[in-house]
Amino acid sequence: MLPFALLTFCALIQGSLGDVKRDGQLRLSETDLLKELSDKVQGRLYAGLPYAQACWSSFNSSACESVKTNYLNETSRFDTFGGHINTQWETCQATGDQCLLDWEDPLDPAPTSSQSCQLGSISDHYIDVREPGDVAAAFDFSRKSGIPIVVKNTGHDYKGRGSAPGSVALWTHNLKNISYNPQFVPEGCVSPSPGVTMEAGVQWGEAYEFAEANNITLVGGLDKGVGTSGGWLMGGGHGALTNTMGMGVDRVLQFKVVTPDGKLRVANACQNEDLFFALRGGGGGTYGVVLESTVLASPPVTLQVYVVQWTKPNATLTSSLWSLLVENGLKWGEEGWGGFVNDVSAIYLSPNLDAVRANASMAPLIAFGEEIVERGIEGATLLVLQFPSWGAFFNTFAGDNSAAIGANLALASRLIPKANFQTAEDRSQLLSALLKAHDLTPGLRFLVSPPTSYPGDGSTSVTPAWRDSIYHITLISTWNWNATEVQKKEQYQLASRAISYLRDITPDAAYSNEADVYEPNHEVAFWGDNYDKLLQIKQKYDPEQLLDCWHCVGWNPNSRRFACYL
Repeated sequence: MLPFALLTFCALIQGSLGDVKRDGQLRLSETDLLKELSDKVQGRLYAGLPYAQACWSSFNSSACESVKTNYLNETSRFDTFGGHINTQWETCQATGDQCLLDWEDPLDPAPTSSQSCQLGSISDHYIDVREPGDVAAAFDFSRKSGIPIVVKNTGHDYKGRGSAPGSVALWTHNLKNISYNPQFVPEGCVSPSPGVTMEAGVQWGEAYEFAEANNITLVGGLDKGVGTSGGWLMGGGHGALTNTMGMGVDRVLQFKVVTPDGKLRVANACQNEDLFFALRGGGGGTYGVVLESTVLASPPVTLQVYVVQWTKPNATLTSSLWSLLVENGLKWGEEGWGGFVNDVSAIYLSPNLDAVRANASMAPLIAFGEEIVERGIEGATLLVLQFPSWGAFFNTFAGDNSAAIGANLALASRLIPKANFQTAEDRSQLLSALLKAHDLTPGLRFLVSPPTSYPGDGSTSVTPAWRDSIYHITLISTWNWNATEVQKKEQYQLASRAISYLRDITPDAAYSNEADVYEPNHEVAFWGDNYDKLLQIKQKYDPEQLLDCWHCVGWNPNSRRFACYL
């Protein structure tokens, strides 16, 4: 039996868990190490709790009412350590351990088939990171205890890399400082550039507000909740402006990162250049824990925007719209257009064309919009708009195009290269593949975000296929809280089968952050011929593999971190 003092500490460190269950108990040595870790981080070591845990204590309590009301609210999930935007990453999919509500109707009574609220894959403990020493302490703890550590910010991660059973998490969400320097000089360099420095917890919605206040443009993601300095940036970083203004990795000027040896390092073009290369596309949670990034700030841009949409799904209209986009894809990509498309809408925008040239370029889409309006198609709308800044556009359209929140879903993606647009036969084949994929998984989206007209300088580590692509295609399949293991596997397989129509006609290339969880040949698909160099850098900075994540560079598929994957 443990001494009373240690038993008391265990009770304190685990917090008020209610009915939260996890098989096994801490060994004495682990308990000592946890206490040491808590001391090193000034007591900011807390117990991990499921987002919906309060509803298993009392479904009618005020705390549960808050959970039910906010179950599909991204801000609430981002601000709660146990919250993930896709709830399967709060569960152990392999065993069924979970603590979920019915996301289709969270106000329904708690699922009766769950006899208790289980921790699933949520970390046993987490550190509320506030300084570099917190990360160094976590690495030291993991080295001594063998307990895995994971890195989590918002929980906006389609591949579950921010959770792992039996782990300690580094929660960077509360690092919120942001500043602008019109003459930022990376440490050790000499040339200044306008730069915005953001700590790891800053999200794009916050960054865009800051940019508007300072009359500058930041190139980022479409979802306001995505972190600016984490997986989005280190995985490449794409958005509606990246065609003409570059990917996130093209625009980052400097990182401050704690590597697994506990050192705070500055990585830029003038020092730790190999680490800078790896962090510019080699994926998050792999080489170190980024606490801060500085990215290029650009002058304000005037946007020409074209919107065509209707309300009721219509297979014929979808086919007509997508055919038009495929026929013009190469031209529009090379002219710098960005945007996003689904089966009932298309939004295209340009930061580099004036209204006259934009109207001429978009004439086919305008004509299509005029036609469906004239035909009286339900909800048919054609909008030709101009916005004075990215922030003004974002505030108008972002709410309708954010990620699904609070649902279980499998996502898959593919980069569609220029070669698929060269001939009439190529384009017909591509359209057919898109429509077949959509028939299986109606959530297919075109993200017109590859840097088609931004060649880059060859210094980033994303797959070079990004530069040769016109579209980044994503699709999803979903399941509810009470799905069986067989049903979950079926949905992952469905997403993979749907994207296979595009895999069959394209090279191996997908966005690492939004790819099939079971992406075949993922090393090539995510990094192309950069993988071997990235693996060498991984082994240099993390020889003990204290950091690891699913399908990351150098991952160990046999790690206990991944016990909850199917």
